[in-house]
Amino acid sequence: MLSALGYASVMAALLGAVIMAIAGFRTGLTRSGNELTATIARRASYFAFAAMTAAMLVMEVALLTHDFSVEYVASVGSRETPTYYTAISLWSSLDGSILFWGWILAGYGALFAFTRRREWGVPGPKVGRDGGLAAGLRMTPVVTAVIGCVGIFFYELLAGPANPFGLVDPAPANGPGPNPLLQNHPLMGLHPPMLYFGFVGMTVPFAFAIAGLLIGNIEARWLRDARRWTIAAWAFLSMGIIGGGWWSYEVLGWGGAWAWDPVENASFLPWLTATAFLHSAMVQERRGMLKTWNLTLMISTFLLVLFGTFLTRSGIIDSVHAFAEGAIGPIFFGFIALVLITSLVLIGWRANRLHAPGQIEGAVSRESAFVLNNLLLVGFTFTVLLGTVFPLIVEAINGDRISVGAPYFDMVASPIGLALLFLMGVGPALPWRRASGEKIRKTFRLGVLLSILSAIV
Repeated sequence: MLSALGYASVMAALLGAVIMAIAGFRTGLTRSGNELTATIARRASYFAFAAMTAAMLVMEVALLTHDFSVEYVASVGSRETPTYYTAISLWSSLDGSILFWGWILAGYGALFAFTRRREWGVPGPKVGRDGGLAAGLRMTPVVTAVIGCVGIFFYELLAGPANPFGLVDPAPANGPGPNPLLQNHPLMGLHPPMLYFGFVGMTVPFAFAIAGLLIGNIEARWLRDARRWTIAAWAFLSMGIIGGGWWSYEVLGWGGAWAWDPVENASFLPWLTATAFLHSAMVQERRGMLKTWNLTLMISTFLLVLFGTFLTRSGIIDSVHAFAEGAIGPIFFGFIALVLITSLVLIGWRANRLHAPGQIEGAVSRESAFVLNNLLLVGFTFTVLLGTVFPLIVEAINGDRISVGAPYFDMVASPIGLALLFLMGVGPALPWRRASGEKIRKTFRLGVLLSILSAIV
C-alpha cells in the first residue's frame, strides 16, 4: 500500500514538472502565452511540491513503522535503530537521498513561484482587465520552466533506476539498519540537509542564467534576484560544510576538520564559484561589467553541484561519504553533458548581447579588486578540481590507482587563501572606478601601521 502510494506521488510530481516546463516556456517564450498558461505553470509548481511532500511523508511513515515491504526501508531500516536515526535515515542511502533532493527542488520551485506571484507576465500588449494579455516580466515563467526541466530529470530517476518505493515480497522481518557511521552523532540530522538545501538551491540562479539567455535579457535588473537566491543557497552550503567539518573532527578521527576527501572537495567546489559570483555580481550591478563572466559562474556552480552528486552516487571513488555503486552514475554524467552543451550553445547564440559597456578605469579600484578576487577563487576551484579528478583520469587511462593527498591541496590552498584574506581587507576600502595616491594613503595609513605593529608583537 505505501509503496504504491509513494510511487504514485512521485509520478504526480513528474507530471507537475512537465506541466511547469511546457506552460512556463509557452508563457515566456511564445506569443500564444496568456494568463491561463501563466496560472497553469505557477500552480503546477505548487502541485509538484505537494506531490513530493506526500512522497516524503509516505517514506517517513514507512521508515518509522518499519514497513519492510518498501524496498528502501528493507535496505536501511532496522527495528533496533533509535527513532531519531530511523527518521533521518531517509538521506542515509542512495535512493532516499534522491527523494530528499527532489522534495527540496520542488520546494524551491514552489517558493520561487509564490514569491514572484505578482510578477507573472506574458508577452503582448496590455489591454486592461478584461481578460486580455497582460504586460509583465517574461523572466519568471521561463525560470519556472527551467526549474521544471531539472525536476523532470530527478523525478524520472525516482520513477526509474532510483525508485525507493519498490515492493519487496515477501517482506523481511528486519533490515540491516543505516551505516554505523551515520548513526553515531546528532549532526547526521543537520549536515546532509544543509548540504542538500545548498546544492539544490543553486538550481534557481542557474535557471535565471538559462532564462536570461533564452529571452535575451542579459541585464543587471534580474541579477539582484538571482544574487538573493544564491546568498540563501550559499549560506546553507556553508553551514553544511562547517557541520561536516565538526562531525568529521569528532567522529572520524581525522585529527582535523578537513581532510581533502574527494567528496569534501565536491562540496567545496560549488561553494568557491558561488562565492566568486556573489562578488562579481556587485560589479555588474554597479558598473555594468562581467555579464558573460557572471553567467558562466552561475552555470558552472550548478554543473559543479551535479558533478559532486555524480561523484557521490556513481561508485567511482572510495570515500566515507560516497554511496554504494548505483545505476544512476552514467545517467548523471549524461545530464551533466547535456547541461554543459546546452549552456555553451545558448551563450554562443546570445554572444552579440553579452557585450558589457563598463570597463575597469583604474588598476587600483574596487572593481579591479573584485576581479582579482574572482580570478583567485576560480583558480582555487581549478586546482582543487584537478587534484580531485586526476586520480580518476589516470585510472581510466592506464588502470593505475594513485591518490592526491593533503600536501598538494595544502600547498596550493595556503598562498591563495592568504591572498584572498588580504583582498578581504583591502578591497572594500577601495573606491569604485579609480583611486588616487592621496586617497590610498589616507585610507590605508592607519591599517598598515596597525598591521606592522601586530606583526612585531
